[in-house]
Amino acid sequence: MIGTRDQRRAARAIDEFLHALGFSTDGELSQTGALVAKAWDEDLLQGEGVPLAPLIRSGCLDLGEGPHGIAGLRGIDVTSMCPHHLMPSHGSATVAYLPDRLAPGLGKVSQLVHTASRRLVLQETLGLEIAKALCDGLGARGALCRLEMSHTCLISRGERQSRAIFDTVAFAGSFNEDCSDRSLVLAWLNAA
Repeated sequence: MIGTRDQRRAARAIDEFLHALGFSTDGELSQTGALVAKAWDEDLLQGEGVPLAPLIRSGCLDLGEGPHGIAGLRGIDVTSMCPHHLMPSHGSATVAYLPDRLAPGLGKVSQLVHTASRRLVLQETLGLEIAKALCDGLGARGALCRLEMSHTCLISRGERQSRAIFDTVAFAGSFNEDCSDRSLVLAWLNAA
């Protein structure tokens, strides 16, 4: 759980960080502390503490009695912040679920991915949180989230692998079991 935020304190800490690395916060860097603190507080961490299941449940449509086929959305832009190096990763998400009765609007699916990613979170955890929110919030029988992302901690430092893509698939509900639902969704995922 995250505590109280203090942008001014964060700005001072960024200034101190720059001083500790030998930089002066005069001239070009005079506003860096305040700008970095504002970006983190008002954008990069805006999903911290936001419950995901109620977010995806709001404004759902009732599909009526099923059975219903797999529903999925590909190519959702995603940016998250690595909790190890505090560097961004960018890429795309594919989300799929097997509805029981409820279906969210497509904008809600995108909003779910955006909100979940605006946290300090590992990619593996992020995918699982999104898949679980679809099951918990919609009552979906099964859900998955595939994330294909480039990590700047791998691109800009260390091994400097500029073309490397980290690909994860997280399952929830019936997709988490070795059964016909999982086989069906894996065929759907590989069909594109």
